[in-house]
Amino acid sequence: MTKSTSETVSHERQLLALVCKGLDDKKAGDLRIIDVRGLSSITDYLVVATGLADTHLRAMRIEVEKVLDAAGAKIAGMDKNQQSGWLVVDAYQIMVHLFTADARGRYGLEQLWRDGRELPLNVALGLEAEVPVAPAKPRAAKKKPAAKTKASAPRKAPAKKPAVKAKKSAAKAKKPVAPAKKPAAKKKR
Repeated sequence: MTKSTSETVSHERQLLALVCKGLDDKKAGDLRIIDVRGLSSITDYLVVATGLADTHLRAMRIEVEKVLDAAGAKIAGMDKNQQSGWLVVDAYQIMVHLFTADARGRYGLEQLWRDGRELPLNVALGLEAEVPVAPAKPRAAKKKPAAKTKASAPRKAPAKKPAVKAKKSAAKAKKPVAPAKKPAAKKKR
């Protein structure tokens, strides 16, 4: 039996709300949800949170595991290596990234997914209604610049005269010109 698209989205959003609630209960810092539907082929939502220390990261990861297990969600993979300051729990449509503050700044995951739409925490928790927005579109490939040929090479503009000379000649033009003096006539003796 196949679930309809609306049932799948509803189930994902319920699971997302449970994960966010669990992280919020564990005092996750700077909890962000990024909707990457249409941008990522491996997940629909990224949940990013900051922990105070490695032990806090571990407690948050265990809470996410408990929430997913209780909901009957499958976990595709989990990174338990705390030495990097970055733990990942992959639950297919929801991928949870837990960082220490230093690691979060270093890896800049939100920058990598800046084309995604940030989902407010209150909306993810179901406390507020979501404002409908068109789904994100994949980035278009950048166009390569056309090859330059000799015929289409831009022509150089003629060089302008230095501004200093232009100012001097303008100053001369404004000066009144005195009439030329006639040479004095020689006296006859």
